[in-house]
Amino acid sequence: MKSRRNVLLKQAQKIDCDILVCFEPENLFYLTGFWGEAIGVLERNGSTTIIAPELEVSRAHEDSIDCEVVTSERGTGLLTSLLTKINGKKVCTDCQNYDMMQILKKSLPKIRHSTEPFYRAREIKDDSEIKILRKASRILDDMYEVCTTKITKGLRESELQTKLMSFAMEQDMFATGYRSTLNPLIIAGGPNGALPHAQVTDRKFMSGDMIVVDLTLRYKGYVSDATRTFGLGRISDQAKEVYEIVKESQKLGLAAVKPNVSCKSVDDACRDHIEMNSYGKYFIHSTGHGIGLEVHEFPTISQKSTSFLQKNMAITVEPGIYIPNRFGIRIEDSVIVQQRPTIMHKFTKDLLIL
Repeated sequence: MKSRRNVLLKQAQKIDCDILVCFEPENLFYLTGFWGEAIGVLERNGSTTIIAPELEVSRAHEDSIDCEVVTSERGTGLLTSLLTKINGKKVCTDCQNYDMMQILKKSLPKIRHSTEPFYRAREIKDDSEIKILRKASRILDDMYEVCTTKITKGLRESELQTKLMSFAMEQDMFATGYRSTLNPLIIAGGPNGALPHAQVTDRKFMSGDMIVVDLTLRYKGYVSDATRTFGLGRISDQAKEVYEIVKESQKLGLAAVKPNVSCKSVDDACRDHIEMNSYGKYFIHSTGHGIGLEVHEFPTISQKSTSFLQKNMAITVEPGIYIPNRFGIRIEDSVIVQQRPTIMHKFTKDLLIL
């Protein structure tokens, strides 16, 4: 935890701040080891304080590492306690609540809102984070094994989701709470697979379907993300052709992942292959993104990215082709950036026709 705080302080110094104040639970967890309703305060000397309402204090004491825990009233009472501690100092905060920010600005006119120090610190994973991500990825691999035995004609997308989530929760793995979807997973058969962020429906799987199964789940706070696409029954020659194009595209993208290479070059490696095979207009999203305490973190692996990969970043590589009203195919792995990248998922990427 001390090394994380040192990294956060270096990021704070870059924007001329004495104190970092976090409200977002992901940043609080990264700073303190406690995930809950509270405010975290990191001072320039490294001392760390959690200001928590009484209902969270016991957990804060139990879960946090080397922190002072201050009890305060809920709501604006937390801000009163915070201002007592930080008044007169240069402060940066990730607070996204408008009303709270207005209260803070009245007492701290120079307070800055910025997520930059937190996200930049979290880009590079330490050994403990990588260990958790690898374990999370192994659980996703086991879930794909479940898919091979449970996917049958007549099974509904929603029924497969129930079976997979039951298995995941038995392994202490849970939904991310990602706000852009109503479902914990993406399970999309046939024409639904042409929607990269398809919602799970009651549609039954049919012979000839390509079935996209995108698993994005949280284990001990950290998110692993993978996608496999299965065939069911007699699939079309076009679907087989597209599958092999996506598979090769992803292989080329993974081979491009190395420290100090541009994120754009990874996207290019995937996209150029798909375009060369005349499906470029059907690859309608970026190649990947950072993962960690949130589903989408820095860096972005896209055509427009100006970032460069660094050792021990955790990213996804996930090219896809989506034929409207017919099918979609995506293959995705979570990867640790190293000289020889660590591909955290071992489940086969060969086409499985169930």
